[in-house]
Amino acid sequence: VQLQASGGGLVQAGGSLRLSCAASGRTFSNNGVGWFRQAPGKEREFVAAISWNGFSTFYADSVKGRFTISRNRRNTVTLQMNSLTPEDTAVYYCASALGSAAPIVPSGYRYWGQGTLVTVSS
Repeated sequence: VQLQASGGGLVQAGGSLRLSCAASGRTFSNNGVGWFRQAPGKEREFVAAISWNGFSTFYADSVKGRFTISRNRRNTVTLQMNSLTPEDTAVYYCASALGSAAPIVPSGYRYWGQGTLVTVSS
């Protein structure tokens, strides 16, 4: 599976961005999908995850209530990010899980996209 993350960019604090993760080569419709982010000088951290059927979603406390993860039948997972703050600045990665669940740790994922940069200015 090859994953392509897109939608990053520069936005002012309080603004919104919508990230997309598309799969090619092989579908990830039977797999959970997660978003992680890594800020400069920091470790990669969990952001959000969704199970294969979309029935289960999980969010980091830092984004709960502001970010929404969803998926459609066209092999795309989106992360809607609202009320962005400078602390959300990072490279965002999407990943396809080993199974149908939605893990919150990187070890639960097999395939990773290349990342898309989100920069939030104050």
